[in-house]
Amino acid sequence: MPLEIVTVPCRTDNYAFLLHDPDAGQTALIDACEAAPIEAALDARGWGLDEVWLTHHHGDHVEGLDALRVHHECTVTGAGADAYRLPPLDHEVAEGSPMQFAGHEVQVIDVSGHTVGHIAFYLPGAAAAFTGDSLMACGCGRVFEGTMAQMWASLSKLAALPPNTMIFSGHEYTAANAKFAATIEPDNPDLISRIRTIEEMRGKGAATVPTSLALEQTTNPFLRASEPGVKAGIGMAGAPDVEVFAEIRRRKDAF
Repeated sequence: MPLEIVTVPCRTDNYAFLLHDPDAGQTALIDACEAAPIEAALDARGWGLDEVWLTHHHGDHVEGLDALRVHHECTVTGAGADAYRLPPLDHEVAEGSPMQFAGHEVQVIDVSGHTVGHIAFYLPGAAAAFTGDSLMACGCGRVFEGTMAQMWASLSKLAALPPNTMIFSGHEYTAANAKFAATIEPDNPDLISRIRTIEEMRGKGAATVPTSLALEQTTNPFLRASEPGVKAGIGMAGAPDVEVFAEIRRRKDAF
């Protein structure tokens, strides 16, 4: 049976994700944003909690962990480079570290930029990537700790995954991200269509996460910094990709 993935809304606009293997009866949580809604999602399905994977150290991604550990004997995995400011880890990983969940391959990807030590988890067999605050739906995380070059390199790694990969990112920021994206590519027909879909989904209270990498590649301005039309549209024709990305990120910061 395929892996089951459940999106759990937390806090004001966060998402946590439950990953469940029905054959093994094992469940992993990606980012412990808030204990109560995660516990409710587990209880509704009769699932335990075996593992927790942390993408980065920010409080809105880890603050529910202590309460979850009261009720669950779960192992916690996070970046070894970030262990000094993450909750106590049972397993420290880095890019390329061997990792499995219930027999499924898990690839750890260093996606530093938003924070230094931020990681993503990619399951090729499930075509799913849990990207935290790196690549987001129609956007990317603000570059708080790393450099623009680091963030561009991180996004480029994720952009190289198969187009059918589903991107499970950490926040419901999609409507605001798409509004900004329209200032970069106002005539992009794929983006115009996506904005209509986002408005319909949010009008119904539906989550816009996950999203497909294929959709991100045609509508997300932060993945499109190498496109000649994007470069020309912001007055940077012929500029290096990383400089174009940095300019788009600066514009988003001031948006």
